Amino acid sequence: MFEEKKIGSERIYEGAILNVRRDKVTAVKGYAYREIIEHNGAVAVVPIKDNGNIVMVEQYRYACGMKVLELPAGKVDKGETDPAVVAARELKEETGYTAENIRYLGKINTSVAYSEEVIHMYAMTGLNAGEQDLDDDEAINVIEMPFEEVYKMAYEGRLIDAKTVAGLLMAKEQLSDILIL
Repeated sequence: MFEEKKIGSERIYEGAILNVRRDKVTAVKGYAYREIIEHNGAVAVVPIKDNGNIVMVEQYRYACGMKVLELPAGKVDKGETDPAVVAARELKEETGYTAENIRYLGKINTSVAYSEEVIHMYAMTGLNAGEQDLDDDEAINVIEMPFEEVYKMAYEGRLIDAKTVAGLLMAKEQLSDILIL
């Protein structure tokens, strides 16, 4: 199988959350260009309460122009090396909950064609309620729903956030021992 190799690279955009570069690569018939989003990565959390309900967040997402129901999630900041610590921080910030137990579910690449972003997925149980600690630009509603209801929304196509759909799928397959279905 042919594997592309980088010939050259130039940064074409630098932003607060992501950068974009254009790489020149070897191709089957000479060379090609690939525009790549550079991103530090992110985390997403499937927070499961003792009663089996899932803690979700709802927020307006400017890019798609609507309120979106999602798993709590956030980006890995520069210098952060442990995604589990980031996941615990994001759960607390967005929902107010802290967790006694954390379980790694796996990772996903958000778009393998043009992005380096990797999202590490965690399940958290033993939840303890607390106060949200939102960033200045965040307005998040916390919503608690039965896992089976949220999962049904995902497979019916009523959840549009890819990390949420992936996280629910991973949780259903890996956490059948603790989910109340």
